[in-house]
Amino acid sequence: MKNIIKFLFAAITMIMIWSCEKDEDQAVINEITKASASSDKTTVVLNEVIGGNAAIAFTWTKPIFNIAVVPTQQLEFGIKGQNFKKSIDIDAGTELTKSITHAELNAAMYSLGATPDVTNQIEARLKTSVGTAYFYSNVINLVVTPYTPNPDLVYPKINVPGSYAGAAGYADWTPGNSPNLFSPEKNDKYRGFIWINTVTGTEDGKYKFAINQDWPGNKGDDGTLTGKLKADGDNIKAPVAGTYYIKVDWTANTYSSIIANFGVIGDATPTGWASDTDFVYNPATKKYVINSIALNTSGVFKFRANDDWAMKFQPQSSDQILTSGSGVVTYLSSENTVTGDPNYKVDVAGNYKIELDVHNSANYKLTITKL
Repeated sequence: MKNIIKFLFAAITMIMIWSCEKDEDQAVINEITKASASSDKTTVVLNEVIGGNAAIAFTWTKPIFNIAVVPTQQLEFGIKGQNFKKSIDIDAGTELTKSITHAELNAAMYSLGATPDVTNQIEARLKTSVGTAYFYSNVINLVVTPYTPNPDLVYPKINVPGSYAGAAGYADWTPGNSPNLFSPEKNDKYRGFIWINTVTGTEDGKYKFAINQDWPGNKGDDGTLTGKLKADGDNIKAPVAGTYYIKVDWTANTYSSIIANFGVIGDATPTGWASDTDFVYNPATKKYVINSIALNTSGVFKFRANDDWAMKFQPQSSDQILTSGSGVVTYLSSENTVTGDPNYKVDVAGNYKIELDVHNSANYKLTITKL
């Protein structure tokens, strides 16, 4: 019995000591002096042309704590009035100042949901992290005008170098000058189109996948021709000439490739719903083009691949009227970005040039021009 009592007494003592230590830990870190931050300007108009130049500079004094700590500093941005419920952080380093370029700040504004090409009321502050605790400076009020970001720079991408690329308007076997597959969801899954003009020769129509516009880290077929990739794998050869829709899961090391030759069809076209008028690839512009087609205002049209309905370029959710010279974003039904089965229309009857730009799977573009 005495041993049991001694054990219980020791256990209770340890619990009391542990509790005191936890209480002490919670009271250890105290902010004695709050950080103070400022910026060299309060109105910023961002410009993609000078994206690498400094747009704004912040300076601050660090917070002072009652004990020595190793903090992490970030500049936090939010839409004014939202109390930083949605915010974007930019690493502030370890110094007392940070310059942010036009491109960096614009990317932050894009992720934040700021409206491009108009003024946005933005709040900024220094966020200091000590473990799981956060300490904040005063809030700086900014007026920021972002630009519409170039989607080629916003979304992750891999490169598709190959022997086909020169004829497609790029350069053969050059990762930095080849078509790209983009990841619209930014999840290491890439997709997009390439155009292959010939597969006649032994070396024609071959390609593989590279990253960072260079050869280190490239992937090719694992030798089984079953859609599996491996580092420095074999070249992949297209079976026939034409346009290919390619998907790559970079993490899972898998790929797929299907033929996808597009045309326009609909009762707004001369051949109605009976047949397609096919696009022709233009290496000079890297776009698909129908140089002249008559379109009426009473009918509608859409774009489909392989004279079939499995892949269609359409408006996102409802019929859309196209105006001459105005480019619009178009959506690929097989990517589950289209609701229903919408069509395109024109507001004026006549002969039109139609251009389809599919070089970026995060931003397919359609432009019609009245002749």
